[in-house]
Amino acid sequence: MTALTTSASPALTSGRLPRWAPWALLAASLTTSFVVFALTSIGGDLADFNIAGAVIVGVVMYMVLITVLSSIAESRRKAVDRLMTALVATAFTIALLPLISLLWTVVANGVQRFDAEFFTFSMRNVVGAGGGIVHAIWGTVLVTLMATVISVPIGLMTSIYLVEYGRGRIAKGITFLVDVMTGIPSIVAGLFIYSVFALFVRPGISMGFMGALALAVLMVPVVVRGSEELLRIVPNELREAAYALGVPKWLTILKVVLPTSIAGITTSVMLAISRVIGETAPLLLTAGFTMSLNTNLFNSQMMTLPVFAYNQYMNQGTNADASIARAWAAALTLILIVMVLNLVARMIAKWFAPKTAGR
Repeated sequence: MTALTTSASPALTSGRLPRWAPWALLAASLTTSFVVFALTSIGGDLADFNIAGAVIVGVVMYMVLITVLSSIAESRRKAVDRLMTALVATAFTIALLPLISLLWTVVANGVQRFDAEFFTFSMRNVVGAGGGIVHAIWGTVLVTLMATVISVPIGLMTSIYLVEYGRGRIAKGITFLVDVMTGIPSIVAGLFIYSVFALFVRPGISMGFMGALALAVLMVPVVVRGSEELLRIVPNELREAAYALGVPKWLTILKVVLPTSIAGITTSVMLAISRVIGETAPLLLTAGFTMSLNTNLFNSQMMTLPVFAYNQYMNQGTNADASIARAWAAALTLILIVMVLNLVARMIAKWFAPKTAGR
């Protein structure tokens, strides 16, 4: 026992770096790297300064220094832990940079058209500058809402069947088909809906309801897979307690299983909406595009925000700068709508969560 204690004591009683030491070392490494790159830039011209290279060299220098310093002052295990932490943080930063760059680009280019006219006018009789996206906003909201109304009941009931009732080959077949539908390209869903309506109604038909059906085809497998996993994690003890009280199975699902998992199901539905709200290809084939406001899903073509942005970029008309600005502003509006929907979903999930309901 004494030998074990003596052998373990150096690791247990080793020193520890101050909390500010890693940050100070990172700042020193980046500063040194930037100074070296600035002094060695071609001809001393700062225009040739390689920022990315300086950051990479600085981060690598920090990893080497923090590992060596930690192994000396702390322990080898702590040094490896600090190295892995640095690697994970670097990987996270690299993954985050494209998202930050994307958001910055969209905001910087789209905010210039965020005015009252842009959100109150359509593109009817607009050739050059001016115009707005009120018709595209209405189209996106109505088409997505209709797709949600169609897909959520189908997807939720399918997931309930797979979890609560499905057994044998039928359940395996449904699961296989859902997995296949998850990987279907969006253009295939648009072609399918267009072909059905062209066959049974007339060729060349386009309307908002067709776009909603195409989006519903894409939403159903997402809702099924998300809801199925959430229903499976509901403890069986809750079901068995309800059965012991003589509650029928359908009422147990309605009163116990669904309320327990409603917060996660709401999040799953919002993920499905976010998945399809930015689709362009199926809506080009089914809903079409128009420059006027149309709020009737069952009559004539209907404009949506993704199609509006695509159309403004591809058909720039007499004023290319105005068209590009409208396209960026439409993209920013779409991002804001998705953000608002996710915030609403979080509020709903928090409100209906079993631990916070009624608070």
